[in-house]
Amino acid sequence: MSDIVNTTTTERPDALRAVPVRHPGRWVATAVILVLVAMFAHMVLTNDAFQWGFMAKNAFAGPVLEGARNTVLLTVVSMAIGIAMGVILAIMRSSTNPILASIAWVYIWFFRAVPRVVLLVLFGNLGILYARFEIGIPFDWLIADLLNIDLSGRFFGFDARTLISGFVAATLGLALSEAAYMAEIVRAGMQSIPQGQVDAAESLGMSRSLTLRRIILPQAMRVIIPPTGNETIAMIKDTALVAYVPAYELWFQLQGIGSRTFQVFPMLVAACLWYLALTSVLMVVQHFIERHFTKGSRTDSARLRLARGGAGGA
Repeated sequence: MSDIVNTTTTERPDALRAVPVRHPGRWVATAVILVLVAMFAHMVLTNDAFQWGFMAKNAFAGPVLEGARNTVLLTVVSMAIGIAMGVILAIMRSSTNPILASIAWVYIWFFRAVPRVVLLVLFGNLGILYARFEIGIPFDWLIADLLNIDLSGRFFGFDARTLISGFVAATLGLALSEAAYMAEIVRAGMQSIPQGQVDAAESLGMSRSLTLRRIILPQAMRVIIPPTGNETIAMIKDTALVAYVPAYELWFQLQGIGSRTFQVFPMLVAACLWYLALTSVLMVVQHFIERHFTKGSRTDSARLRLARGGAGGA
C-alpha cells in the first residue's frame, strides 16, 4: 500500500508544449501590402508626370520660401489670437451671468456655422462695406441739426483697403473662426476638473480668477493640449484657403508657378511635400508639449507595467 502511495505522489504530469497560434492571414496581408508599396514606389520614381527635376528647381524658389514664411506666420498669429479669445469665450460661456454666456454662445454658434473660406472672402471684401473707417461721435449730423450748429464729429479716419490688406483679412478670418473652436476645447478642459477642487479653492478664500489661474487651467491643460495641437495642424493646412483673399502664402505661390509654367501636377506634389514637412514639425512640437504637461501623471498602461515590474522583482 505504501508503494502505491509513493508512486502516485512522485509522478508528475508531462510538460505542456504551447503551440503558438498561427496567423496566415497576416502574412498574406503583409505580402499584398508590400507588393502595393513597391508598385507605388515604382510609379513615383518612373512616371515622367512628376517632373522631379522641375519640382526641385521651383519648390524652393524665392516666392515659395516667402509663401512658406507667410504660412507659418499666419498659423502662429491666428492660433495665438484664437487661443486667447477661446479662453475668454470659454470663461464667458461658463459664467453665471446670462448676458455674458449668451454673447459667447452666439459668437461660437455663428463662427462654427460659417465656413472659413466664406469668412476669408468676406473679410477680404470689407472695403465694399466701408471705404473708410471713421472714428468719432455717432449721429453727429442729427445733433448738429437739432442744435443748429456746425459740428464735425469725425476725429480721424483711414482707408479700409489700406488697413485691411490680404494678410490682415486672412488673419482675422482664421483667428475669429478658430476662437470659436478653441472656446469649446477650453470649456471641455475646464469641465474635466472635479468640482471638489473648485470648492476647496473657494474654501481657502481664493478668488474666481485665482482659482482659474492656479487650479483649473493648469490641470485642464492635459485635456486642452492634444486637441489644440490638432487644431494647429489643421490651421496650417487651412492657410491654403487664403489664396482666395489673397495673402501670398505657400499654396498661392506654388499654384502661381504651376499656372505660369503649365506644370500644375508637379506643383501639387510639391505642395503636399511642403505641408507634410510643416505638419511633421508641428507634431514633434506637440509631442514635447504634451509630455511636459502630462509630467507626473501615469496612464493605466504605465501603472500596469509598474505593477508587473514590481511583481516580477518580488
